[in-house]
Amino acid sequence: MGNYLTLSSCPIRDLSKRRKALPIETIFKLPSSTPSWPQVWSTHEGGPDNLGATFFEPSLIPDGFHMLGSYSQPNNKPLFGWTLAAKDISNGSSPLTEPIDYTLVWSSDSLKIKQDGTGYLWLPTPPDGYKAAGLVVTASKDKPPIDKVWCVRSDLTEACENEAWVWGSNGFDVHTLRPTSRGTQALGVRVGTFVAGPGSNGTLVSSSLACLKNVNPNKNSSMPNSTQVDALCGAYSPLLYFHPNEKYLPSSVNWYFANGALLYKKGEESKPVGIEPNGANLPQGGSNDGLFWMDLPVDQNAKERVKKGDLSSAQVYLHAKPMLGSTFTDLAIWVFYPFNGPATAKVGPLKIPLGKIGEHIGDWEHLTLRVSNFSGELWMLYFSEHSKGEWVEASELEFVGGGGNKPVAYASLNGHALYPKPGTVLQGGGNIGIRNDTAKSKIVMDTGKGFSLVAGDYLGSAITEPPWLNFLRKWGPKIDYDTSEEFRKIEKILPGKLKSAFEKFVNGLPNEVFGEDGPTGPKVKANWSEDEAI
Repeated sequence: MGNYLTLSSCPIRDLSKRRKALPIETIFKLPSSTPSWPQVWSTHEGGPDNLGATFFEPSLIPDGFHMLGSYSQPNNKPLFGWTLAAKDISNGSSPLTEPIDYTLVWSSDSLKIKQDGTGYLWLPTPPDGYKAAGLVVTASKDKPPIDKVWCVRSDLTEACENEAWVWGSNGFDVHTLRPTSRGTQALGVRVGTFVAGPGSNGTLVSSSLACLKNVNPNKNSSMPNSTQVDALCGAYSPLLYFHPNEKYLPSSVNWYFANGALLYKKGEESKPVGIEPNGANLPQGGSNDGLFWMDLPVDQNAKERVKKGDLSSAQVYLHAKPMLGSTFTDLAIWVFYPFNGPATAKVGPLKIPLGKIGEHIGDWEHLTLRVSNFSGELWMLYFSEHSKGEWVEASELEFVGGGGNKPVAYASLNGHALYPKPGTVLQGGGNIGIRNDTAKSKIVMDTGKGFSLVAGDYLGSAITEPPWLNFLRKWGPKIDYDTSEEFRKIEKILPGKLKSAFEKFVNGLPNEVFGEDGPTGPKVKANWSEDEAI
């Protein structure tokens, strides 16, 4: 890593052997077959969907490289993953060394479950000044050879934490690992190995393992230039489907400005000013202090027209950023909507419109492509869903038919939260909550046909940020209103049990639901410099 280690990514991408049918039309396909990985041990119970997990070790490691740990994944998804191998190219203190021993962490010999043989998990014992980066899985109770995996010098490692649950049985759990600190400036590199131990946190060995650290002062040299970013977006840009009943569609930012959007200043509310193209007259920098905000046109007809957006003008805005020690590029794809529509509740079998609840002027949503800087392949796609979201691996995404590698996303009705497949997602508990309805329709946006690279700090002067990006105040006004009467109308039509449950649900809603509050722009969001929230 840096001047000391060379890394090689050993991919695992056998998508032909799916263990469970996926509820999507088309999955990611590689143009040629991939080498098989030796399966060391597998179980067919426990873990996600109770389908078990399989444990592998990398093969075809390049000459001079060393394995850092074994790989594992659940059986409820196609085989799709990777681990890093490392090579010592230093002339001084060695960044790599063999462990001095192994400790048996766990074995499956006493498990009464479906399994292929018996599995053994071993923790390497590193010499002083070194860290292990992964466990070793064997099908024998004999210790692995000392040189089976190698350990990494401590100053070339970073702290790590659990990521996704792989498998568990009888109080013993396996999780993938990721760096604890993740962001555009963080140096931690994901190795592709796993942690295992008793309890949901795998506490037995999690503190004994480490991720790698990119200490190369030119770490961003592996990042794509602006031309390559355009090519990546062209290759992987998602197709965005809107609900067939969607009224509030996206537009370009400049369309919004040109069609009457206004800038207000506190204390001078009677004198709003029109916003110039690209936001040239918007206040720059500062903080979200409530001094300025945007709003729709004053004229009612113009206001209603602008609320609906203009899909023909819509484009997406790209933010390119280094992630996981610059081993990946995150391409955040931002979509702007002039208006966020009202919410709808599910109360038992009833579908109930909630009036103004959920409405606000201005709405920013985003998807994020995570692309490997080793291979240029799409590995994951992030779907923003209100204040958080979810990562979905490329092997589990729906892709556009016809052999393309463009993934599909679905925007929820009125609220525009993004999901990987159509249907209804309920925010709440039990049979009461806010509905997020998505469906495939003829209203669709190809994000690759109109995109603009607006930010990427590592690109320096190659990028000129538009003025609107540095407007750090609200893109809509804050409006408080009394919703109690509206809720009382709904409660009157509900039977007793549903009425009390609905009251409990309403009392648990956050305060911001009871009024309109415009969002801040992309640059104010936490994920601008950090990892995505899940």
